[in-house]
Amino acid sequence: MPTVIPVKFTYAARDLWFDPAGTGAQEGDHVICRTERGQEIGLVTEDAREVSPEELEQTIGHATLRDVVRIATDEDLDRADELARRGEESMPAFRRHVEASGLDMKPVGVEYLFDGEKAVCYFAAEERVDFRQLVRDLSREFHVRIDMRQIGVREEAAIVGGYGHCGQELCCRRFAMSFDPVSIRMAKEQDLPLNSTKISGACGRLMCCLRYEFEAYRDFKSRAPKRNAVIDTPLGKAKIIEYDTPKERLTLRLESGKQLRVALADMTASEAAHKKSEELGCPCRPDTVTREVLDRLDSPDVQMALAELDRKNGVVPEPAPDASDIFVETKRKRRRASSGAPAPEKGERPAATASTEETGTRRRRKRRPGDGGAPAQPAPEAQPAVTRRRRHHQAADAAATDGGQAAQAPQQPVKRTRRPGDKGGQAAQGSAPRGMQPSRRKRTSQQGGAQGEKGQQRRAPQHMAGGQQGSEPGAPKPRRRRRRGGRGKGGTGSEGGSGGGLAE
Repeated sequence: MPTVIPVKFTYAARDLWFDPAGTGAQEGDHVICRTERGQEIGLVTEDAREVSPEELEQTIGHATLRDVVRIATDEDLDRADELARRGEESMPAFRRHVEASGLDMKPVGVEYLFDGEKAVCYFAAEERVDFRQLVRDLSREFHVRIDMRQIGVREEAAIVGGYGHCGQELCCRRFAMSFDPVSIRMAKEQDLPLNSTKISGACGRLMCCLRYEFEAYRDFKSRAPKRNAVIDTPLGKAKIIEYDTPKERLTLRLESGKQLRVALADMTASEAAHKKSEELGCPCRPDTVTREVLDRLDSPDVQMALAELDRKNGVVPEPAPDASDIFVETKRKRRRASSGAPAPEKGERPAATASTEETGTRRRRKRRPGDGGAPAQPAPEAQPAVTRRRRHHQAADAAATDGGQAAQAPQQPVKRTRRPGDKGGQAAQGSAPRGMQPSRRKRTSQQGGAQGEKGQQRRAPQHMAGGQQGSEPGAPKPRRRRRRGGRGKGGTGSEGGSGGGLAE
């Protein structure tokens, strides 16, 4: 079996095979090889290996397998660097001559062969170009033999180099590969957007990487159910909405709207699927997801749906309700301590009242409408509690108790002040609801003669009050109301003016 060693050259699109010829070259060595153009220097990409004659013929065809001359020495590497520098310096002259000749071509690079007898000029053009005059001009400029070589846009990108959409260096620059054809069908098979700016490379053609996973996508789609196909699951019907080809998984959407991912290897084919594949003569595609597959999924939503399905089918009994979840224990409210008794400490029950200790029962105060929250009457056997009354209430009680004594001995009139929440003394007068109590005039007449006379004196006119003052010397002068006349009513607003005002 022949032994070959692959060598990569700067301006070659792929690796070329050579016979090591006992040189002992290994991967990473620079070697001097003899090609059809002359001697060239290249880089060994792999170690020497044996290949079959069929593989050798398929790779090099009818060409002859050439030998490796020697492993490059330090002098050879220095000469290679000098030739590369000369090639870069020759590029401006190459562009100048192309522009002067007016040819539709794009200069790419200039390469000096290792023996220094020939220079190869690479250019890119869409059509054939007549460059005979250009070769004469370049030969006079460089003083060597000129060889013009037309290349495509892909070879141009491999020579110039650059970066792709992925952020990595171009594949044609990094890898030793051949330019295999790429079609738009490969992009469709991989569900890529058919946008030329997204699937085209730096050369303007379809990206070479579209071939990398094309076979994997085609194999997966030949075994998986088609998109939008309806399959059977324990949770009902489901539709296939998405493929995950690298992991060979499918995304299913249930009737409830929930989505789950299932591996293609876990799906099974029903009898109907086998029968259909036999009739149509196509491969059988799985169309069923079993319960065991769903049980292995680490999804809380799927596990809850399966548990609910088991309860409906009677596999799992309904859980009995817990009393602690239904009935809530109410907490007893803490009562305020009375003003006379000290407040109980934390964790100590408040002391019971005298009536509670004697009777053993607790009396509850009832609030009636209109009583203003008046305290309830004490029990007959209990001592009546002493309540604090307001000042005007005390004066009214004293007047009702003395009776005629208040009429004989006139006292200073008690100024009655209405306070918020007092309800006009309604709570102290009785338990009759609001709206059913007697009018103010009847209440005044029922309080006693003395209190009624004082009320009449306050309401008497000025001349009557003056006559009573004259008949009872030493009596206090009653307070009179002053009426002032407003504007537009004939009054001036002064004490002695007209308009019905009363002067003191």
